[in-house]
Amino acid sequence: MNSQNSLSDWQHKVAQKQRECLQKIPAEWKIPESILSSLQLPLAENKNDLIQGDAVRKAGILTERELQITEQYTVSGLLSALADGRLTSLEVTLAFSKRAAVAQQLVNCLTETMFPEAQERAKYLDELKAQGKSAGPLHGLPISIKDLFHVKGTHASIGMISFLDEKSTENSPLVDILLSLGAVIYVKTNIPQTMMTADSHNNVFGRTLNPHNTLLGPGGSSGGEGALVALRGSPLGVGTDIGGSIRIPALCCGTYGFRPSASRIPNGGGRSCSTPGMKFILSCAGPLALDMDAIEVFLKTVIYARPGLYDSSVIDVPWRQATVRHPLRIGVVPPDSIFPLHPPVQRTLAEAAKLLKAQGHQIIELSADECRVMEINEVAWNIFTLDSGAMKHLQAAGEPSVPALVNIQRQVEILKQAGKTYLPDFSHLDRLGKLAALNAKRADLRETWRKMWISHDLDVCLAPPAQNTAVPHDLFGLAPYTTFLNCLDYPSCIIPFGRVNEMDAQEAFELAPGQAGPTYNFTQLEGAPCSIQVFATTMRDEECLEMAKIIDKCLKSEA
Repeated sequence: MNSQNSLSDWQHKVAQKQRECLQKIPAEWKIPESILSSLQLPLAENKNDLIQGDAVRKAGILTERELQITEQYTVSGLLSALADGRLTSLEVTLAFSKRAAVAQQLVNCLTETMFPEAQERAKYLDELKAQGKSAGPLHGLPISIKDLFHVKGTHASIGMISFLDEKSTENSPLVDILLSLGAVIYVKTNIPQTMMTADSHNNVFGRTLNPHNTLLGPGGSSGGEGALVALRGSPLGVGTDIGGSIRIPALCCGTYGFRPSASRIPNGGGRSCSTPGMKFILSCAGPLALDMDAIEVFLKTVIYARPGLYDSSVIDVPWRQATVRHPLRIGVVPPDSIFPLHPPVQRTLAEAAKLLKAQGHQIIELSADECRVMEINEVAWNIFTLDSGAMKHLQAAGEPSVPALVNIQRQVEILKQAGKTYLPDFSHLDRLGKLAALNAKRADLRETWRKMWISHDLDVCLAPPAQNTAVPHDLFGLAPYTTFLNCLDYPSCIIPFGRVNEMDAQEAFELAPGQAGPTYNFTQLEGAPCSIQVFATTMRDEECLEMAKIIDKCLKSEA
C-alpha cells in the first residue's frame, strides 16, 4: 500500500511540474499542430532530421531577423554586434528564447525556462549600453546551462523526484561569474536520471531527442545542451563532465565540446545526487558550441574573471598564453579489444590521422598495451560505485530506474561474466581500504601515462570519442573512451568531422563474446554526426585548446 501511495505521489508531482513548464512557453511561441504532424511520429521511434529539414524555420515562430541572429553569427560575431550596437541584447535574447522554445517542442531539451526574467535582464543591459557602459566581455550574450546549476528562484531538480520540492536559494558560483561578465541566463537543460548515463531521459522531464535524427539519443549527461546547441537554440551552452558528459552530447549532436582539467572552471555549488564529500574523480564544467572560437571565448573569459574569488573548489590559476610547436607530434590511441569501434568511428579516426599526416604533422601509433584503456576504466567504475547516494534518492522517492541505467548494468554484467578484469579482488577490503587501493592504482596508471607521453615526446593525442556515434535511445551504455580521460584528469576536446555515410554501409560489425557496446545498424545511423577527440596532459588546457584549433583547421581545410 505504501509503495502504491508513493507511486501515485511521484506521478502527481511530475504531472504538476510538467504543467508548469508547459505554461511558461508563451502561446504565440507554440508550434502549429500541422508542423508537428508533418513529421514522422512518434518522433522518438522514427528518423527525423530536424536540422536538414529546417524544422525551426518551418515552425514559423521566428521572424527573418531572428532567424538571421540565431543562424548567421558565431559567438564572437554576436559579441561584436552587441558591442557596436548593430544588435541589442533584448532582440538577441528574444531570438534565442523563441528558438529554444521551438527546440523544446521538437526535442524536449529544456527543464527550467526564464524567458521573462531574461528579457528584463536584457533590457537592463541595453540601458547600460545606452549610457556608454558595458557589463563585461559577455555583455548581452544568452547562455544556456545544464539543469544542475542553481539559479535563484528556480528548481534544480536534475530530473529527480527527490528535489522537486526545493527551489534554489542562491546562484551557483559559475552562474554568478557569467552574470558578472554580462551574460543572460535564459534556460536550463535536460539530463539523465542520476546524471550517470549517456541518454538524457528522466521521469520528471522525459526524454531528449537528437535533432539530427530523432530515433537516436543526444548523449548525456549534458544531452539537453547538446540538442539545444545543435538546433541553434543557444549560442553557447555549459555542461559538466565526470565520465564524458560534455563530450558525449558533443559527439552525438555534432557540436564542439571541451572538458577542462578538474577544478579549472568553477563547478562548485551545483545540485548533486551523490553523497556529499564522496568526490574522488571530479566533475568538470565546460562549454558546448558550434564553433571552436566560442569554446575559447568561454574558457578565457571565465578564467580571466578569477573564479577562485567565487568558488573555493577552483584551482586559481590564470589563463596562460600557450605556444605549441609545429609540426605536432600526435599520438593515436587505438581501440581496446573489449570495446571495438563502429565502422564510422574507425573510418573517421583513420581519415583524420591521414589528413594530419599529409599536412606535415607526425603521427605516432600507440599500442593498446601502452594505453591501458580498459584498466583505467575499471578503476573509474569501481570508484564511481563506492557511492550509492543516487540510487538511495531514487528509492526514497519511489521512482523507477530509467531504461538507460538498466542497460549500463547489463553491460557491466556481460564484462563480469566474461571475467574481463585487470584489478585484484577487493572483496576482503572495507570501503576505505578499497578506496585506498583504487587511488593507488589510479596513481600508478597516471604515472604510466606520464612516462609514455615523455617516451614518445607527444604534444597531443587523437582518440575515438566513443565506440559509436549517437545510437538509438537507451543503448549508448558505457563510455570507455571518455571516462579514461576523467580518471587521468586530462583536458580533452571533441571536434566534429563528417557524418556516417555510404562508405560505412559495407562494413560488418558484430560484438564477439566478452565484448561490450551498442549494436551497429547503418540504416538507423546514416547521417549521424562523426567526430574525433583530442587531449593533452593535465592542466595543459591552454595547449589542448591551441592544438585542437590547429587540428580543427586542418580537418576543415580538407572537408
